[in-house]
Amino acid sequence: MSLINLLQQNPQVGILLLVSLIFALTLHEFGHAYIAYLCGDPTAKMLGRMNINPLAHLDIFGSLMLLFVGIGYAKPVPVDPRNFRFRNSDLYVSGAGPAMNLLLTFLGAVLFNILASSGALNDSIAQFLFLFMLINMSLCLFNLIPLGPLDGSYVLPYLLPADSRRKYQMWNRQYGTHAIMGLLLLSIFLPSWSPFSWISRISREVIRILIL
Repeated sequence: MSLINLLQQNPQVGILLLVSLIFALTLHEFGHAYIAYLCGDPTAKMLGRMNINPLAHLDIFGSLMLLFVGIGYAKPVPVDPRNFRFRNSDLYVSGAGPAMNLLLTFLGAVLFNILASSGALNDSIAQFLFLFMLINMSLCLFNLIPLGPLDGSYVLPYLLPADSRRKYQMWNRQYGTHAIMGLLLLSIFLPSWSPFSWISRISREVIRILIL
């Protein structure tokens, strides 16, 4: 279901989801920019991307997709690897976005548990925190998929032997973006058979464990 439909059917949940998505996408990109800066590359900072202003990170087409299709994206953080001072800096920068979303999931769970134990957790706050955790955990997992330009395509090579790494990188450059776009289209036109349904299942299980 698109955010437009959700906003029409259940405005409160739709607004909570929209706020969570904007916050999660913004902090995801900030994570990339900040770690790139720590690794020696000031490109994102010089271009005004090392901040938590959503306007600096949200992409107009990605945002429209988010509203009307339910799947969207933010502007990728510009990085110049020639400025990196440390070995494996590209791994750290690529992993920083998903790591930020994972951290936000844990922080949401900590706040949820603190409010629950103190008796200050009402239905509205609980609903917001659940959606906040679900969005961030889902973004973390989605971006770790090793296809196309997703962060996982930069992380996976570090887990492969040299020969397999080269073959994978060559394949991903040729077919990775087409593969992820094909999967996204399948999830849009065949929502009952979404290739990303595992993301929601795992995310909900992680949240269930965290807020016990």
